[in-house]
Amino acid sequence: MTQPHLPHIPNVLAIAGSDPSGGAGIQADIKAICANGGYAMAAITALTAQSTRGVSDIRLLPPAFVAAQIAAVLADIRVDAIKIGMLGTAEITEAIAKALRDHPAPVILDTVMRPKGGNTLLATDALPPLRDLLLPICDIVTPNLPEAAVLLGCAEATSRAEMEAQARALRDLGARAVYLKGGHLAAEDCPDLFFTDAPLWIEAPRIATKNTHGTGCTLASALATQRAHGLPPAEAAKAAKAYTLGAIRAADGLSVGQGHGPTDHFFAMRK
Repeated sequence: MTQPHLPHIPNVLAIAGSDPSGGAGIQADIKAICANGGYAMAAITALTAQSTRGVSDIRLLPPAFVAAQIAAVLADIRVDAIKIGMLGTAEITEAIAKALRDHPAPVILDTVMRPKGGNTLLATDALPPLRDLLLPICDIVTPNLPEAAVLLGCAEATSRAEMEAQARALRDLGARAVYLKGGHLAAEDCPDLFFTDAPLWIEAPRIATKNTHGTGCTLASALATQRAHGLPPAEAAKAAKAYTLGAIRAADGLSVGQGHGPTDHFFAMRK
C-alpha cells in the first residue's frame, strides 16, 4: 500500500530572547510557529527574568554564541523563514546581520524595544546597525507606532495619514515591506498597515482585554510561518493578523499571571 502524501512542513527559525512566563519571546515564537503549521527552531539572544507584570532582569548572551547557534542551524537544516525579535545590543545585532546576510529565506523583523513593563530590550547604540544592516535584508519589518517613531527619529503617528508616511519612510530604509501595527492609535478600531509600494489596510476591531502579553512576537512568528508556507507577503500578513486576533479573543480562557496575560496560541486546537 502506498503511503499518503504528507504536506510540506516548513522550518522556521526564531531568533529572540527567552520569556520564562511563556507569553512572549522565544516561547511565544515557538507556539505561534507550531500553531501555524511550521516546525519551530530557536536561537536565543538573551535570558530574561519576567512575568506578566514585566521584566525585572536581563542576561545577554555573547554575540559570538548567538551567531554560533544560527550557524549550527543553517549548516544542517533547510530554513524556510526566519523571525527576529529581541536583539539587545549593537554587537548582537551586527552578529545576526552578518550570520543571515547571504541566506535566501525571508526574514521577518519584530523591532522589540520595550515590553509593557520593565527594562529596555534594545540599547540605543543598536539602532544604527538595526537600520543599516538588518532592515536591508528583511522581507517584512513589524514595528508598532512607538517603535516606528524611534526608528525614524520623529513623533509617534496619530492618524492613518501619518502611519502611511512613516511606513513609506521605513520601507525606504531598505525593508521590502512594512507591517505597521496600529494598536497604539487613539481609535475605536485597531487598524494595521501593510505597505510595499502602496498601502493595504488590515482592519480589525479593538478587543477589550488585558491579555496582550507577547502579541508582537506572536504576530511576527505567524507572519514568518505563513511566508514559509509560500504565501505572498500581503496574504501572509492578513493570515497572521487573523490568527493573532483569534489568539487574543480566546485568551480569556487562560488564567496566567496577575498582569498582562498571554494570548491562547493553540485556540484553534481547543475548539
